[in-house]
Amino acid sequence: MELGRLEYLQALVTEFQVTDSQGNPRHCCLLIFFRLSMFPHTPDASLLAEAKEQVLANLANFAYDPKNYEYLRQLQVLDLFLDTLTEDSETLVEFAIGGLCNLCLDKTNKGYILEANGVEPVINCLSSSNEETVMSAVTTLMYLTTPQSRQQTTALPVVECMLRFSLSANRRLSNLATVFLEDYCTPPQVEEARSLSKHTAVGIPLPKD
Repeated sequence: MELGRLEYLQALVTEFQVTDSQGNPRHCCLLIFFRLSMFPHTPDASLLAEAKEQVLANLANFAYDPKNYEYLRQLQVLDLFLDTLTEDSETLVEFAIGGLCNLCLDKTNKGYILEANGVEPVINCLSSSNEETVMSAVTTLMYLTTPQSRQQTTALPVVECMLRFSLSANRRLSNLATVFLEDYCTPPQVEEARSLSKHTAVGIPLPKD
């Protein structure tokens, strides 16, 4: 075990969330203290938000490397990412879904996310106005699709959403949605969703370009 790597990841997780003596979660980062010394008039809340974003971005980047998978599971980073999907900050959600997208390539990680009922919060990310969040969410649903999870990852509302995305002027999104429809959905599913879409104007909004 590479102790140095594990210790560094542990430090990142600790920086992201620290529990105070009353047991109430508060978020901090050592970077704040340096920023406060340089920019003393910057609101603390702004520094806290920026620090959380930077730490989460680092954790998401470490999720690219399969060598880190065991450590990230040990440190419960998968739960951290899943919990962050419900944050109000679009930036935090973007980094969290990006991290999950990287991690679920691994069979063990995929199984954990599915067991943790992670499909629903991933689907909710499809309604984000952030293009990168939506792209990661679509890709994550692809990776999470198994014979057992297919009913949920390709549920009718998801297929309807992919149909709308496939018509987007955003080529990255339209191409990815088309792959989803062709490779992960059955023709009857697509037809049902297309038929239903003709009778309703309600749908998941397209992300901003």
